[in-house]
Amino acid sequence: MARWQPNASQRLVAAALDLFAERGYENTTVIDIAQRAGLTKSTFFRHFPDKREVLFGRDTMTALLADGIAAAPPAATPLEAVANALDAIGREAFTPDRREIIARRRAVIDSHPELQEREALKGLALTAAVTAALRRRGVPDLTARVAAELGALAMKIAFERWSDTANGDDFGELARRTLRDLREAGASC
Repeated sequence: MARWQPNASQRLVAAALDLFAERGYENTTVIDIAQRAGLTKSTFFRHFPDKREVLFGRDTMTALLADGIAAAPPAATPLEAVANALDAIGREAFTPDRREIIARRRAVIDSHPELQEREALKGLALTAAVTAALRRRGVPDLTARVAAELGALAMKIAFERWSDTANGDDFGELARRTLRDLREAGASC
């Protein structure tokens, strides 16, 4: 594959997932990934700081969540703004055509404690980003934090449901339903 072809980042992710499945995460190097993708080591490092990050991306999810909250109607409640952000994630990241690659990514992360730790840290960063985005909308700190935590839990549960089904459920709808269920569960506690 020629180096000038587009989608270098996507090619690196696909190559990494293939190699992780064939050789294992520990036995795959950045050079292996770059070569499999038909790219150079320096191209790899232009896209990712290390091989772990090929699984976690840059700040794509953070940007989607922040933009989704900012795009919510001005009269939206904090949870409605979070639901708007979860819809944005569903439209951009958790699409039916990405289900296979996401499942492969999940399998690699689930089998390595260091990657599980990185995933947990990324989750905390996403929650902090949602809190900050809600504060920018004028939501008081405690309310923003509670809405962000509920949104994070809804996203986690919706992701589990979405990735466990092959029927093409819409992630955004699953997340909205889950967020509504969590709100109702909280009200009955």
